[in-house]
Amino acid sequence: MTERIKRLNREDPAYPGRLLPLENMPRILYGYGKLPQDQRPSLAVVGARTCSIYGKNMAYEFSRVLGGMGIQIISGMACGVDSAAHEGALAAGADTIAVTGCGPDICYPASGRRLYERLKKEGGVWSEFPPGDKPLAWHFPKRNRLISGLADAVLVVEARQRSGSLITVDCALEQGRTVFAVPGRVGDTLSEGCNRLISQGAVMAWSPEAILEEMGWNEKKPQKTGKAGENPGLGLATADKLVYSCLDLDPKTLSQIQQETGLPAGELSASLLHLQLAGVVKELWKNTYVRVEGSVRPAASGPEHEKK
Repeated sequence: MTERIKRLNREDPAYPGRLLPLENMPRILYGYGKLPQDQRPSLAVVGARTCSIYGKNMAYEFSRVLGGMGIQIISGMACGVDSAAHEGALAAGADTIAVTGCGPDICYPASGRRLYERLKKEGGVWSEFPPGDKPLAWHFPKRNRLISGLADAVLVVEARQRSGSLITVDCALEQGRTVFAVPGRVGDTLSEGCNRLISQGAVMAWSPEAILEEMGWNEKKPQKTGKAGENPGLGLATADKLVYSCLDLDPKTLSQIQQETGLPAGELSASLLHLQLAGVVKELWKNTYVRVEGSVRPAASGPEHEKK
């Protein structure tokens, strides 16, 4: 039996309170599942569709950590950063909502069918476009104001200098939302948008904790949403999990690991040392590392290693 699409009028008590004071908001919303709860913190995570491994891992890890602390994660279900953000939140058992640029009954992109079905059951899929509306190009810039509007803050993970993600940033600033940006390496095309945002006053998101502190969410101590009995993994720091996630049983050089994680040399060296002391990574020969066979996998090892 096909799940029935919900239809919310602006006058409905369930209509998101964050949208009510904003201009040019839709009178009707269509969708499946949950909408963000007004009394709980909410973060929009956006970025490049054709992101790097570093960008995908950052979107996943920020969303997993913050989602695990009760922060609701909003994104657009696009390939790349959006999908990784939803996956990270789902891995933490957190509430995550996709705002689409087509009718909620249409899975776009088609390659995201597995994620789409999970969001319908465990999170939410919502749109201002009625059922059957196709994913037209002009729909996506328009829907970006809803992504930022449903959130208290927006995190940009990777973005080119001219990127659709920056439309969401413009909407967020007009709506009075706080904008965060994950810094990237100088010279990387995918980092130009974020680095420029930081130079223009966006808050540098060097860790999930930086967002918690800036927003005051650490003081509220939001309840963790992870499932009871969930394996806590190795209890590694965020950077350590990122390094662990890019290693496997095939040796990788220090430069390969740095290229994939985007971590500064000092932080990368510290993480590799922590992992070696934990017995889960081994240095085969100078500056060449491998994951120890049979080692316990950390709870959040990134989207690249999620089971399909």
